[in-house]
Amino acid sequence: MARYAVLVAPSANRVYTQSAPELTAAELAVFSERALGGRLEPAEVVELGGRPYLSFEVEDGELAAGELRVLANLSSAYALFEIVGDGLLKPLGEAPLDRFDDDLITIQKYAGKTNENFTKLLLNVTALATSWADQLLTRRFVVLDPVAGRGTTLNQALMYGWDAIGIELDGKDVEAYSAFLKTWLKNKRIKHTTEMAPLRREGKRIGRRFDARIGDVRDQPQHLSVFEADTTQTRGLLKGNSVDLVVADLPYGVVHGSRSAKGLARGPLELLEEALPGWLSLLRPGGALGVSWNTHVAPREDALDLLEEHGLEAVDYEGFEHRVDQAINRDILVARKV
Repeated sequence: MARYAVLVAPSANRVYTQSAPELTAAELAVFSERALGGRLEPAEVVELGGRPYLSFEVEDGELAAGELRVLANLSSAYALFEIVGDGLLKPLGEAPLDRFDDDLITIQKYAGKTNENFTKLLLNVTALATSWADQLLTRRFVVLDPVAGRGTTLNQALMYGWDAIGIELDGKDVEAYSAFLKTWLKNKRIKHTTEMAPLRREGKRIGRRFDARIGDVRDQPQHLSVFEADTTQTRGLLKGNSVDLVVADLPYGVVHGSRSAKGLARGPLELLEEALPGWLSLLRPGGALGVSWNTHVAPREDALDLLEEHGLEAVDYEGFEHRVDQAINRDILVARKV
């Protein structure tokens, strides 16, 4: 029997720091089930040297290097150790998927930004719900964020070496994100090309499209596209069955929305009802949809019923509900397209 410990990374958000150990334990259970053959025993939160760790055991021998590299991508893992002897911590140094410096994720600061560690968690558990969970380290997933904001999820997808697509109604957010990414790529001296062009449908200009190609053209560059468009009008923006993941931090009633005949929709269920058909037309069979939302305004059962009504197969994840602030209690729901 081998024993391991994960040092949980602190967050700039004090409330999220308090929730992080339990959230990471739930995430670790998903990694075990979907990517590691269920080898890990349930983790428990322990305190070592005044810091929270997750301690877990592997009954049938030590973890291999490839398995350790999978675990290196846990959203709030600061360091991974093997517990040896009388509690000594042996550091394990397998590299995560990260392709770029972490300031791609952390440097942007703005009101309404989702916590970076939570964004990574949502992306991880959604990828692990797909039919390609065993290819987490090798597949170049195509990720769609249909309520992209200023691109936190897009940047995490790029960090993993994946391709990313965003849809965002607010033109100022599209401008801010394109300006940030172009400046960041230039400052990092990363080969790239970018273009901002009008977005047209049936000959009419409906917004703009920002495209970036990142990396040497001889080395399969990454692709990113952001559409300035209403997410309820997704059909026609992209080819059907063209994305592996749809990952969305749904509106809490403040930042994101979508325009409809009724005006500006703010509630998550109202947005899902209008937008799901378009999102799912882009999702490949075997792909997965992962959403987070405020349970104070939309009970989990109602959100689950809505996903199943659209033909999705819910994935039974537990332990992700947590408090954000007095008005927001956040949870995760993941479903697979069969």
